[in-house]
Amino acid sequence: IRDELVEVKEKYNDERRTEITIGAVDFFEDEDLIPEENIIITLTHRGYIRRIAQSTYRTQHRGGRGIQGMDTHEDDFVEHLLATSTHDTLLFFTNKGKVYRLKGYEIPEFGRTAKGLPIINILQIDQDEWVNTVISVRNERSENDFLFFTTKHGLAKRVAISQFANIRRNGLIAIRLRDDDELISVRLTDGKKDIGIATRSGSFIRFDENVVRPMGRNAAGVIGIRLRDDDEVVSMEVIEEDSYILHVTENGIGKRTEVDEYRKTNRGGLGYYVC
Repeated sequence: IRDELVEVKEKYNDERRTEITIGAVDFFEDEDLIPEENIIITLTHRGYIRRIAQSTYRTQHRGGRGIQGMDTHEDDFVEHLLATSTHDTLLFFTNKGKVYRLKGYEIPEFGRTAKGLPIINILQIDQDEWVNTVISVRNERSENDFLFFTTKHGLAKRVAISQFANIRRNGLIAIRLRDDDELISVRLTDGKKDIGIATRSGSFIRFDENVVRPMGRNAAGVIGIRLRDDDEVVSMEVIEEDSYILHVTENGIGKRTEVDEYRKTNRGGLGYYVC
């Protein structure tokens, strides 16, 4: 044995190439071990969420009957539908002005006709709180991207998306709401878009998003549209050039108009009636 060990010493007698340290080093995260694939996220009105592989739905010709995409409760319906990736980040904004964050792979996977899992089992939201906007954010988003907020009372706010990089499990305040105000809509912008805000009575205003300066997460925002008596904001969207704006009323009346017919004004106005 001694002769063999001496032979090994003479053959491999060089400087140590490894280092012995105290503690452990994490070279891998959970995400590194999860394959990236395209998925579909569905969230119903009553708060049931699930993910399913995008390959589950095959391409069909128009005029077909389609396939059942999800089984829901009798008084429930799909409210949010997103095509994203298992490695993308999902931001969930609630009517109370809070934001929650999940990775695509953290949402439970179910079969094609399954109802899904109540979202309160995944996110620590309150009983009187519900999700009204879900935004998928890719990891390579530009630092110049923003999130634009609008509340029921007509307030508008623009926040750099970088401020939502680290969100606790129990959520963060995304906008400071006043009195009985509620968050209506959140949209992703690149800092170069126009914003359109519509009210229940049919008023509409269009303005450049840059008239709303970037703010911090806890700011309440500024006046986006000034409301008439007993009116409230029902919708906000990012306006693309050379496109159309579709208005749909509570009774199902729809109207499509070229975007150029809506003149651009400054924020804080009463807007003008469009329907």
